[in-house]
Amino acid sequence: MMHIDREEPVGNVEAEEMDGDLKEDTPLGDIPLYRHRFLGMVRQKAYIFDGDGNYYNKDWDFAEPKENEFCWYHVELPKINQKLPLFAQSLIDILCPPLKLQDILSLVSNGPLCSHVNGALVFRVNSPGPPTSNYTFRLAARVTENSVITVSLGRVPRLGFSPTSKSLLSEIPSVETYSSGGLPSHNGGDQKEGSGFVIREHVLEFLLTMNHSEEADNPVPESVSNLVVHIIDTHVDHLQDVTTKLEMELDSVELELDKGGFALKKQMLDDRRFPNMHLNLQRILQVIAHGEQVFPRVKEKCSSKKWFCSEDINSLEELIGRLRRLKESVGFIANRVTAIQAGLDSWQAEQINKKLYYLSFLSIIFLPLSIITGVFGMNVGGVPWTEQKNPKEKDGFRNVMFLCVGMLVLVLLCFLFPALYTHIAAWRRRIALKRSWSLNRKSFLKRTVPVKERGGYIRL
Repeated sequence: MMHIDREEPVGNVEAEEMDGDLKEDTPLGDIPLYRHRFLGMVRQKAYIFDGDGNYYNKDWDFAEPKENEFCWYHVELPKINQKLPLFAQSLIDILCPPLKLQDILSLVSNGPLCSHVNGALVFRVNSPGPPTSNYTFRLAARVTENSVITVSLGRVPRLGFSPTSKSLLSEIPSVETYSSGGLPSHNGGDQKEGSGFVIREHVLEFLLTMNHSEEADNPVPESVSNLVVHIIDTHVDHLQDVTTKLEMELDSVELELDKGGFALKKQMLDDRRFPNMHLNLQRILQVIAHGEQVFPRVKEKCSSKKWFCSEDINSLEELIGRLRRLKESVGFIANRVTAIQAGLDSWQAEQINKKLYYLSFLSIIFLPLSIITGVFGMNVGGVPWTEQKNPKEKDGFRNVMFLCVGMLVLVLLCFLFPALYTHIAAWRRRIALKRSWSLNRKSFLKRTVPVKERGGYIRL
């Protein structure tokens, strides 16, 4: 059986310390290049295709292939939380030479790009975001007539190739049988049972999130144009898989909300589950927007290449159409998430209103009691003109009550003053309108009075 992957780990090697500090006036060309390898694992795969539907693994030597042959070099960066310059340093360590610094920067930078760099067609759909996120996508390619170099962040499903005999989809499946005690009748994992291949529930759940076949079913490219279409096709399939998985997660969350109660809804609000899901959808939309910008330009530039087949141009057009339909699907999912979040917000507002209703009900009960206790608990002995021992000022408590009533009336007038002012202003406007209307009516009547003629002359 043919081994198709060659993985060269870039392990936990610390960068060498600089011998001395660089001076500020040191020329840029005199600064030594230190190849820094970050913590993690970089996977490298090299293939050579003979143009007749066969492929072999090859050494990572960037040697020129023979006639009718072409090579593919793929670098898989690890999904670890590191800065972008460290990824660039790793690519420099792996791809230089023969690539130059401009080629490395065009492959590792963020954002969309489709351009010719040093005689090669370079395109990328690298989205900004944390590298550890499942919704951060990076895919860049450098295409020439006889070689392709690709860089991806993490594993892209179905990007590689494997023997057909390893395909699970080509097997005849069967379900697990259970004994009377409710336990599976066989021991171990997936195995042959009768005439079928036993497949478990978690495997089916994983396969349902895939909208494509496995690596074993990939057609082997016969030209560079076939390989470019295969790379873009796997990128679109990857986006479709992530979107499908997110949609299935949303369906399960909706079922939980229908069955759940107060605790589940409160937990979802505290975890900010739907805002985070909406943020992930926006990241997917950003990657799709990058693809809508880049892939039409790739098709336009490749159509002028002699070595790019016309059938592959049509395949690129179909992939662009798939990407647009995927964008519509992601938009529908985002609307669903927004609707569910709005429902949770309204439920939270309803819960707050209920608590305020109970609080106002309690205030209705205890407010009169607090007023009574406040009034009859007042000590007016030290207030002026309220000395009860003095016969002339024996009604001190009554005087304090009159003072409180006066202050209450004053406060109410302060609150009622805007409304009174509004009514008075409206009344004055109505009076002014009636007065102006009566004046206009009198002037109109004067203008419409017929003029009497005298002796055949019109009075001027």
